[in-house]
This record gives sequence, C-alpha cells and structure tokens, in this order.
Amino acid sequence: MVTSYISFTADNVKKFNRYAILDLIRFSGGGISRVELARRMGLTRAAVTAIVNELMDAGLVCEAESLKIPSGRRPVVLEIDANRGFVIGVDTGATHIRLMLADFASHTIAEVEAAFDINRGPEMCLFEMDALLRQLLEKAGLPLEQICAVGVGVPGPIDTGLGGVSGPPIMPGWDGYPIRDHLQELWHCPVTINNDAELGALGEWAYGAGRGEQNLVYLKVGMGIGAGLLLDGQIYHGKTGSAGEIGHITIEENGPLCTCGNRGCLEAMAGGKAIGYRAAEAVRRGQRTQLAEIVPPEKITARDVMVAARSGDLLAQQIVHDAGAHLGTAVASLVNLINPGMVVVGGGVAQIGDLLLEPIRQAVQARSLKPASGAVRITTALLERRSVGMGAVVQALSIALRTISDRKEVRVKEDEYDEMDSN
Repeated sequence: MVTSYISFTADNVKKFNRYAILDLIRFSGGGISRVELARRMGLTRAAVTAIVNELMDAGLVCEAESLKIPSGRRPVVLEIDANRGFVIGVDTGATHIRLMLADFASHTIAEVEAAFDINRGPEMCLFEMDALLRQLLEKAGLPLEQICAVGVGVPGPIDTGLGGVSGPPIMPGWDGYPIRDHLQELWHCPVTINNDAELGALGEWAYGAGRGEQNLVYLKVGMGIGAGLLLDGQIYHGKTGSAGEIGHITIEENGPLCTCGNRGCLEAMAGGKAIGYRAAEAVRRGQRTQLAEIVPPEKITARDVMVAARSGDLLAQQIVHDAGAHLGTAVASLVNLINPGMVVVGGGVAQIGDLLLEPIRQAVQARSLKPASGAVRITTALLERRSVGMGAVVQALSIALRTISDRKEVRVKEDEYDEMDSN
C-alpha cells in the first residue's frame, strides 16, 4: 500500500510539472530555453529534458531560434507547435456574440461577430452559437473534427460542477441549464464554461495590457457590469462562482431598480442600459442634445451616447462622466480591498476611452487609501472587444494541451506494460 501511494504521488507531481512547463512555454513571449525552464521550475536539466522530450513526442512543443537576440548565433528555444491543432473561443454577451478560431500558438485564424439576445434563452441561443461556429469553420475550410477544445464565456456566475450559470441577473431562463453538456454533445470535443469578466482578465493578462501583472482587475462595462479578479496569478472565483459581481454593489440606496431586484446597483447606475435610459429621460425633458434626433427616445442606446459624446455633445459627455464616477466609486472599494497593481477597463462602453477612464481615475484617487491608489494603474483593455474571446482561447488551449499530453502519457505507460508482459 505504501509503494502504491508513493507511485501515485510521483505521477501527480510529474503531471503537475508537465502542465507547469507547458504554461511557461505558452506564455514566455518568444520562446524559452531548457536552462531557463529548469531555473524557473527548480528542477534538474535532466528532469526538464525528459518532460520536454515527452511533449515533443506528443507534437505539442517544437524547437525554434530565439528572436530576442538581433544578431549573432541565436540560441534554440522551445515553443508550442502552432500546427498541432485548433481551438475556438466564444464571447457570449447580452447583445453580441463573437467566435475566434485560433491555432495552438493562440494566433487568430478567423473570427465572426453577430448581434445576439441572451434573453431568448439557452435553446435558441445555443442553436445560434452552433450555427455561427459551423459558419466560422466553413469560412476557414476546417472540419469540426479538427477542433480540439472550445472555451465559452457567459455573462453570469458559473457553477463549475454543472457547467452552467447559477442565478444570473441578466440571463433569464439560463439558471441551472447544462450549457457545457449541451455543447459537448453538439461538438464532440471538450468545452469549458467561464464567466466573461474572468476570461477578460485572463485574456488581458496573457496577451494584453496586463502581461506579467500578478494582481489584476478586469472591469467589463457593457449592458451589464462585472469584474474578473486575478489574485497572485490565479483567477479568483469565490465559493459559488460569484466573485467579481461588482455590478451589484449598491451605489445609491434608493436609486433605480436593477435587474437583480435591488435598487441603486452600479449596473443600474452606469451599465449600458442605464446610460441609454438616462439619455432618453433627458430628451423627454427637452434638454438640448443631438440625441433628440433619435425617435422615439426609447431607441437611444449606450453606443448612441458614446458617438454623441465623441462628437462634443455636452449632455452625452456628462452622462458618460457620471457613469465613470460611479464606476470609480466601486473600483475604489476594490482597490482598498484587494490592492491590485492594475485595473483594466474593457467591454463595449469602455471603447469611449478617456471620457470614461478619467472620472474613474479621479474617483479612485479621491476614495482609495494612498498606498493602494498610488500602486494601481488604471488603463483600457489593449485587446479592446477581443479580451474575453482571447481569454476563452486561453482556456480552450489549456484543456487541449493537457488532454493531449495526458493521452500521450497513457500511451507510453501502456507500451511499457506491453514490454513487461512480453518479457
């Protein structure tokens, strides 16, 4: 029994080391040498070489010349083999959906975006998602069988055991629906379901503004508002997957009714729907604004307000400024609470840039403790509207790489057992 336990532990340690080496190679940004892998892992060169050889035999890792040295003999580094396979990342929002096809090096090959209505429920929405995925593959000339994994982001708290959402404020009819199982039956490959803001944090950390930052907040401002929390290099989900639901922090106790049933939530004060509603109310009161040209006022959207604000409309600029101030009040609480090094503001509303960002910064400076506010950098998402999609690609690749490496290990062990039997 003791021998069995030690063997099991050794296998787990080896698997952990293999996964860690894969991640170091993936996120090295230009390749990494065996020597550097051994240094970072605290392993001998022989141990690293053995694991790397397994990964190369599985077709996951290949050698390349380093591009970091401009002249002279370039050292050999390790990279993920881009040609080993394909994955898809899906960003599902309240009013949009984006699918991104990528190779194993996270290079985007093709993508598609379409209008979407999350209110239509899981059956209709997942039917549309499946149609768009097949359209994307047809555009790229790839069969579904070549997709190794799919990552899907949704705007709600995730129940990881279920593979769906639990009590989502802006996803009527989705509560408890087995999204992951439904999609795996359609696509016959592993599917991972994650919160969209958490994927935004992951995407910006891996390939965007937050590269190398171990403590990061991704604030997604769209129709809803959510935050992805990266703490000590790990996404923090909380006990029930509800961590980061910053949109439902109370900003004004007797404020407007929110979709969650409470009043004065951040989402009801500064979300996309709230921005459009405030503009419509101003038009009804007869305030001077170019938004009055939109008839009836109920048709005014957050995008209309952003366009007007960029063109110098004073009312639109004031609405955006006020939304930023409310966002900054909530972010200041996060800055005091978890002391991040960076806050990345993304989502559709964030595309307006400094008109929204500056009041956020001002509120954080005014309402956070100096040691915390002085250490945080507040910036817009470098990947812009692609942050969540790229985070979904990262998650899909994690599943694909680990599945293939585990499959290779099993084959190696089976071969060893066959040799033992024959002897």
